[in-house]
Amino acid sequence: MQVKTLHKNTFFSLKRLMLAGVGAVALSASANAGTVRVTVAEYSAKTGPYFEQVAKDFEAANPGIDIQFEVVPWDNLLQKLTTDISANANADLSIIGTRWLVDFVEQGIAEPLDSYLTPEIKGRFIETFLTPSVMNGKTYGLPIAASARAMYYNKDLLAKAGLSEPPKTWAELEDYAKKISAQGNGVYGFGLQGKEVETDVYFYYGMWSFGGDIVKDGKSGLDSKAAIDAASLYKRLIDQGATQPGVTSYAREDVQNLFKQGKIGMMITAPFLANQIRDEAPNLQYGVAPIPKGPGGDQGTYGVTDSVIMFQNSKNKAEAFKFLDFLFQPKQRIKFTVDEGFLPVTKAEAEDKYFTENANLKVFTSLLPTARFAPVIAGWEEIADTTSSALQRIYLGQGQIEPTLKEAAEKANAILKK
Repeated sequence: MQVKTLHKNTFFSLKRLMLAGVGAVALSASANAGTVRVTVAEYSAKTGPYFEQVAKDFEAANPGIDIQFEVVPWDNLLQKLTTDISANANADLSIIGTRWLVDFVEQGIAEPLDSYLTPEIKGRFIETFLTPSVMNGKTYGLPIAASARAMYYNKDLLAKAGLSEPPKTWAELEDYAKKISAQGNGVYGFGLQGKEVETDVYFYYGMWSFGGDIVKDGKSGLDSKAAIDAASLYKRLIDQGATQPGVTSYAREDVQNLFKQGKIGMMITAPFLANQIRDEAPNLQYGVAPIPKGPGGDQGTYGVTDSVIMFQNSKNKAEAFKFLDFLFQPKQRIKFTVDEGFLPVTKAEAEDKYFTENANLKVFTSLLPTARFAPVIAGWEEIADTTSSALQRIYLGQGQIEPTLKEAAEKANAILKK
């Protein structure tokens, strides 16, 4: 899913604006009665046309209410919200990364939705994806998009290396990756990202599998044995030529492009890659498998949600929630989730045959019971940035594994104490 990690300077600029007094008391946006403004995160070329149709259908069913929406690229979304908030010109509703929500709540930006949520509406949602938006017993957002991660593998490249099944453990993956890379011709066993969005997350797959935690008992797990073992595994893969060269130059989309080109044997990413393969590389023979297990049998996937929130200063809250009610009905939800390549967030979606009969999607949904989410804590984006920077130094050979992770853990702990 196109969930982007925030640049820490952008994040702190929002924080400064909030602390400067642009909070719930100072916020006042001009509003037209009966008009609901929505800031929409752009997931793909299908996002804009989808919301155009939803707005048209809603307005036809609700005369007197107009929907105005603005589609914003993910890379620019937080800056857009920051600018709008500072100018008292924010929309009534907005899609946000759920991991941002703690700061929106702390600064009085997000409106609690509990007074609008009927038992019927709340009961539509799969609890796993609704829970991250619940803070201090109040629901501040509804999950608009959800994803998990699993391992894609190129069946042809595995077969050429004499391998018939995807690896079940990280030890097997390391062996497989070396055998696939030995084929040469620009083919590499394991696609490893080391740039931009989810660089830290790619590391957590290994760390979780080795029994580690991002944060435990209020302290960073970056200096744990599990973290050291995971970093050692990834560095071995790099040094042995079992990954594409120059991993710190590859963002998630870059590695996905290599996979679609048939140059990567295995990589970990989200369900939406399947839609891209269908549209861009229909002849690619691939499969989807669970993320490998560690030596103790541990296994973890990354669960991601984006939420739609109502701003506390909205002048049209009743109309805005009426639109949310419409947005989260089965017809609208199924189309959005199928088009964008996400996982169901409502029970009605999950029961649709598109999901129940799709073998690849079943792999993702089977991992949801053990899904881990980014910690909902203040300062999380700074911690993620610290982690990514440490990993990049390790991957480039500019820092030894254990002291580099220990230094990162110390920085993370300082942030956690703030």
